[in-house]
Amino acid sequence: MLFLLKPSYFFLLNIGQIPPKNCIKLQFIEDFTLRHSYIALLYHQTREKQKKMKTGIVIPCYNEANRLDYSAFRSFLTFHPDYHLCFVNDGSKDDTLTFLKSMRKGFETQITIVDCKTNGGKAEAVRQGVLNMYQVQNIDYIGFLDADLSVSLEEFTDLVQTIHTDSNLKIVSGSRVKRMGAVINRNLKRHLIGRTIATLISILLGLPFYDTQCGAKVFRKELVPVGFFTPFQSAWLFDVELFMRMKKYYGIQAIMNLILEYPLRRWVHVEDSKIGASDLFKIPLQLIKIQYHYQIKPVLTLTLPSFNKVLTLEQEF
Repeated sequence: MLFLLKPSYFFLLNIGQIPPKNCIKLQFIEDFTLRHSYIALLYHQTREKQKKMKTGIVIPCYNEANRLDYSAFRSFLTFHPDYHLCFVNDGSKDDTLTFLKSMRKGFETQITIVDCKTNGGKAEAVRQGVLNMYQVQNIDYIGFLDADLSVSLEEFTDLVQTIHTDSNLKIVSGSRVKRMGAVINRNLKRHLIGRTIATLISILLGLPFYDTQCGAKVFRKELVPVGFFTPFQSAWLFDVELFMRMKKYYGIQAIMNLILEYPLRRWVHVEDSKIGASDLFKIPLQLIKIQYHYQIKPVLTLTLPSFNKVLTLEQEF
């Protein structure tokens, strides 16, 4: 039992019991050991009071052995026991799988490795990881993040906190808005091409998106059946398809309040990106493919009856 004294206040602090509000301030605790114990107790109180936020982060990996930050991932899990990392080895030809197995040692309950024997592309890798996390019962939120950590793990927790504090949100998407006070380091050529593509995507979706393609997103577990049960049409623009599926399921009016773009404080372009400059020019074709699948094809299916349906109508007459 410890006695803590503050002017006009005197109380007992039992180990494991938190003092009343406004009874003490850290500046009145001179003893270092006592100060450390008090901080630990306050931290314990905060963690116990707030709802446990179990979050699974899917990280697709293709030939990432030289880019994965071993220390960053393990350090993050040490200080965030309520997070689970799901690395998806997407048919890598280098030592990515060996590296992941090494990183998992000592964190077996916090790291899952999904090993895809063949390279299926980022969209399918993310989808497989999400479906894996969906099977984990104590997961509340699921998200995905690029392996190069262009968005840091610590900033990703801000996205999680944002969706946790607003029960109306279904998904929080990172947005690379270059502005004062933020470090958004993007290649100028990619930025200009990206803004053009972003405008096309916004028109296609019919939603005022600034940045659909940021690789940091988190969503409620309940969104998985809507957005991830069916394979995507595009290997890289699956984010657009995800929002298309949400729009179709929830309706355009509702979806405006279900999605939040979160302005990132820091995003740094990492060289050796898997998307080359030539791939950027293929994106318009991918957008046409997506538009056909989600907007044109359903209309054609409704307006043009099948041969069997025509026979049925003739028989009725």
